[in-house]
Amino acid sequence: MTEILFYHLTESRLDDALPPLVERSVARGWRVVVQTADEARRDALDEHLWTYREDSFLPHGTDAGPAPETQPVLLTALPDNANAATVRFLVDGAPPPPLDAYERVVFMFDGHNQPQLDAARTAWKRLKSEGHSLTYWQQTAEGRWEKKG
Repeated sequence: MTEILFYHLTESRLDDALPPLVERSVARGWRVVVQTADEARRDALDEHLWTYREDSFLPHGTDAGPAPETQPVLLTALPDNANAATVRFLVDGAPPPPLDAYERVVFMFDGHNQPQLDAARTAWKRLKSEGHSLTYWQQTAEGRWEKKG
């Protein structure tokens, strides 16, 4: 069964919190797809991942680029899984596709954005009622992730 995690951003922005989580996934040998709410956000995140830190390289591409199926990290605004990822990050309130194709699905939502909070709560309730095992992570004041409940 798919492992489903909810990451509640309270101390940092998605642009700061997402890259280290994706880096860890890639280091474990997982293929990743990051689904954004729209193409403009996908493109902004694409630019950000090339420059977010001087001392790192996170190989990635978008579904609008060449050969999306070869990307270890694919950014998309679509529900497709063009790179056969086993991990899917849903950000900015992106609507989840069917989740059974993934080993892990991570919902990341901004605690200061009411529509994202509402979407996360709705997803949590629906997935819980479907019998999925869910975990909830919240940032500490230092920006670290702490498992709650």
